[in-house]
Amino acid sequence: MFKSPVYNVKSVPLDKVRGNDYNPNKVAPPEMKLLELSIWEDGFTQPIVTFYDEEESVYIVVDGFHRYHIAKTSERIRKRENGTIPVVVIEKEIGERMASTIRHNRARGAHNVELMSSIVSELVEIGKSDRWIAKHLGMDVDEILRLKQITGLASLFTDKEFSRAWE
Repeated sequence: MFKSPVYNVKSVPLDKVRGNDYNPNKVAPPEMKLLELSIWEDGFTQPIVTFYDEEESVYIVVDGFHRYHIAKTSERIRKRENGTIPVVVIEKEIGERMASTIRHNRARGAHNVELMSSIVSELVEIGKSDRWIAKHLGMDVDEILRLKQITGLASLFTDKEFSRAWE
């Protein structure tokens, strides 16, 4: 029986948590200040979604990077939280984690286009089809095509049919 990760929140030392290197979501300084105030005033109201990397013995952020960043950089919050942060763990391979990050972010707001293009490129390079990307990232094929065009990588278009107008 499936059990949502939120039912298994755990307190983890900040030094055991690491950000991912693919999140295309950026937050402007005024919003980061507001996030810090929100966490200070309300506490953590949502856990950080992570993947546990057994090899490195760290929790890698899937969603909640900016909350994690505030916990690390705000001395008053770090002190109050005793150097810990609330996390939940999902068990997914890297492509699924990237898709999860995008789904979480897209449900909240805007993305950096260049970083989104990079993620689409990485997903294609690890073997994910356009159909998989569309389904798991909530995109349509035109959006995927535009993001592929931004990267300019011909390899992203391998095995794709084009109109005869190109001949």
